[in-house]
Amino acid sequence: MDLKSPILGGPGPLQRRAIAKAITLLESTRADHRARADELLTQLLPHTGQSFRLGISGVPGVGKSTFIEALGLALIAQGHRVAVLAIDPSSSLSGGSILGDKTRMEKLSVHPQAYIRPSPSSGTLGGVAAKTREAMLVCEAAGYDLVIVETVGVGQSETAVAGMTDMFVLLQLPNAGDDLQAIKKGVMELADLVVINKADIDHDAATRAQAQITSALRILGQHGRPEHAQHDETLWHAQVLQLSALKAQGIDRFWQLVTRFRNLQEASGRLAARRRQQALAWMWERIESGLRQEFRQHPQVKSLLPQITKDVEHGRLAASTAARQLLQAMRTDP
Repeated sequence: MDLKSPILGGPGPLQRRAIAKAITLLESTRADHRARADELLTQLLPHTGQSFRLGISGVPGVGKSTFIEALGLALIAQGHRVAVLAIDPSSSLSGGSILGDKTRMEKLSVHPQAYIRPSPSSGTLGGVAAKTREAMLVCEAAGYDLVIVETVGVGQSETAVAGMTDMFVLLQLPNAGDDLQAIKKGVMELADLVVINKADIDHDAATRAQAQITSALRILGQHGRPEHAQHDETLWHAQVLQLSALKAQGIDRFWQLVTRFRNLQEASGRLAARRRQQALAWMWERIESGLRQEFRQHPQVKSLLPQITKDVEHGRLAASTAARQLLQAMRTDP
């Protein structure tokens, strides 16, 4: 089945079906599907790179879906096409995911100029699905000029979205914590823009949070990112913005800041450099994932693994010794 032609053919139901089938093909673990997916990506690659990639993260309940819907509808009204890749957490017990983001974005999900694709994280660390980067390329080739990646949530390890997007936006709640808490969050130093959502509920609390986070970002700039501490108008300095996604207040100001960020990054060459680094990081990530898969499928490893696993569980063999034995077995020709 040819998926390239309908994907590149322009907006419409045929293109939407082709995008859905392409992403499903990318997410498949079958070897023949993987080969077809690689061929498709190679064909689509010359048509990618023109979109702006926006990462959205925040604690559960902060209003990510509401914010994305308000932003998407506002941008569509300006003539943009918006794709949303929403990542849902997978259960560590059953392996299932709810995939309910389209339900929360009722208006955006049915708009002809928008495309929303929920995907399970499937245990992938970093709050994103394993094939999110590839899905972004498909949406870009289809002509969506804004691709939004909505992550599972925020934690010390759930920051991979910052490594695959052009701009990383962190959503916060008023009364989320004190000054020290704002500094402690490791994800804070990765944020290009911090948005305090639901500011309409408690304006005073939102104003305090804005002041606290702004102070924290200055400290992080002086230590973690010293180039951002210099007073240079040609550089982007992380900012804090209040808004209410439910009432669509502050969306215009948000997009103005995003546009300014993009213009500064493009003019300085930082946007292109960031994408080059991300492409290399993506390559090494897939290499490491492939090596893990080959390791588990190696005949010698498969034969030794059950007994070695029991020995480690019962304390008869150190975990480090077991790992070396299995790695040595992998080096042995089957």
